[in-house]
Amino acid sequence: QVQLVESGGGLVQAGGSLRLSCAASGRPLSSYAMGWFRQAPGKERELVAGITSGASTNYADSVKGRFTISRDNAKNTLALQMISLKPEDTAVYYCAVRMSGTYRYWGQGTQVTVSS
Repeated sequence: QVQLVESGGGLVQAGGSLRLSCAASGRPLSSYAMGWFRQAPGKERELVAGITSGASTNYADSVKGRFTISRDNAKNTLALQMISLKPEDTAVYYCAVRMSGTYRYWGQGTQVTVSS
């Protein structure tokens, strides 16, 4: 069993920055890909950024150049650095762990609100 807890969300003005963190417990996650997703009201959940066990990363086009995903395997944590935030980035952000081809474990989410 894996538990994921996100933190770092909040209210920020457009152009501002936030850093989200995801603390994992239950088992080491260094061998697994992980990702940050977000879901805005009335929209489907979307993958924002992913990182493999080898630290290769991929990003949604909408956040490229503004968001950076990273992991600290020693601390079993995942982070998402967000800069130049836009109102359209407003959503609940979730971290997740990919096992056996699917994102199997999810955190409870953290709200990010960007005001214009």
